[in-house]
Amino acid sequence: MDPLVLAAWSFPVLLAIIFLRVPIGLSMLVLGLIGSGLIYGTTGPLLNQMKSMVYSQFSSHSLSIVPLFLLMGQFATLGGMSQALLKAGEAFVGHRKGGVAMAAIGACAGFGSICGSSLATAATMGQVALPELRKAGYDGGFASGALAAGGTLGILIPPSIVLVIYAILTEQNIARMFAAAFVPGMLAALGYMAVIWLVVHFFPHWGGRQLEPMPWKERLRAQRDVWPVVIIFITVVGGIYTGIFTPTEGAAVGVVATGLMAWFKGGLNRGKVLRAFEATASGTAMVFIIIIGASAYNTFLALSQLPQELALWVGTLGLSPFAVLWAILVFYLVFGCVMDSLSMILLTIPIFFPMISGLEFGLSPEETAIWFGILVLVVVEVGLITPPVGMNLFIIQSMAPDISIRDTYRGVIPFVVSDLLRVILLVSVPTITLFVVRF
Repeated sequence: MDPLVLAAWSFPVLLAIIFLRVPIGLSMLVLGLIGSGLIYGTTGPLLNQMKSMVYSQFSSHSLSIVPLFLLMGQFATLGGMSQALLKAGEAFVGHRKGGVAMAAIGACAGFGSICGSSLATAATMGQVALPELRKAGYDGGFASGALAAGGTLGILIPPSIVLVIYAILTEQNIARMFAAAFVPGMLAALGYMAVIWLVVHFFPHWGGRQLEPMPWKERLRAQRDVWPVVIIFITVVGGIYTGIFTPTEGAAVGVVATGLMAWFKGGLNRGKVLRAFEATASGTAMVFIIIIGASAYNTFLALSQLPQELALWVGTLGLSPFAVLWAILVFYLVFGCVMDSLSMILLTIPIFFPMISGLEFGLSPEETAIWFGILVLVVVEVGLITPPVGMNLFIIQSMAPDISIRDTYRGVIPFVVSDLLRVILLVSVPTITLFVVRF
């Protein structure tokens, strides 16, 4: 069979295997081995390559940042920071219409700044904020939709594990990628709060009751518990961006600081520390097996020459650079509904990045790479809350079985619209993404 045809057919086969609930890392590994074997006539060459490929990838100091950020998120959860962030938000905006929901979005943003994972942010904040929203009388579908959307902030606001992987794949500076993600992440949080304000004004029955206003003394007291989060974020991200730390050193500093804070708050004991290490090891193993599988599958695609031929074919179509970009973003939006963001990026960046790099957007090559990375991250995360499959929706809905998934779909639609408008803005005005990097 022609290698190009073989590679093209591998995509629907991969999706079919994933739908059968085979782990995506294993799916890509098996397809990569079979595809390379059919091209070579034997799997020997790829197996020989993998002996050194696995060691060379996982002996890299760059990837050590992954377990460190995962452990940082585990300590943040055990330290009760999610509850403190929610209470601090309620102290300032809880007395306004939609205030409790806005406080939940702010808490998701704060927790995301020390977590780095969308699914972990959605799960953690859902446990804390969903009971508060239900107690305040919010519509169940709207409450679950808001928290599912808030969960995506875990990966949009740096530090972000997926951005680290993208930077490694495209050989970009991790600190500059983190800096570029900051403004789009803040825009996402503000956009979600604006959605809540509009919804509770036009559909008052979706909003809950307003809390009693707190005296300023109590508001300031509530902020006292969140200062450690702010300090850790500024220390880690600021230290990485200014060059005081390497990304790996910054992650290590964040782990120590977050662990100490959790210990001082009484959230750590021997059993909890062991559980945090076990969860970190499990999460790291999942990420690494996906990386191994993606490496094998991408080797197969490179042998087939599909990425190169696809780039040449797109060039002959005479499409404008922005038409090509929009086609890629739509692809990510659709498939982001059924695949997690890390798998999508590992699978597709080796194909799409060379294509985008060859187009002219009026930016330097580095700026194009950073801008494209942020756009991909944003659009893939939109897929996490897009019906009918969005994974964040099912995480939140599983915490409240009495809320039908149909109601959750209804409640998240306004947030999806906000996300799509933000994507249009970021595509139309690259300076929004690149402002901090240029500064």
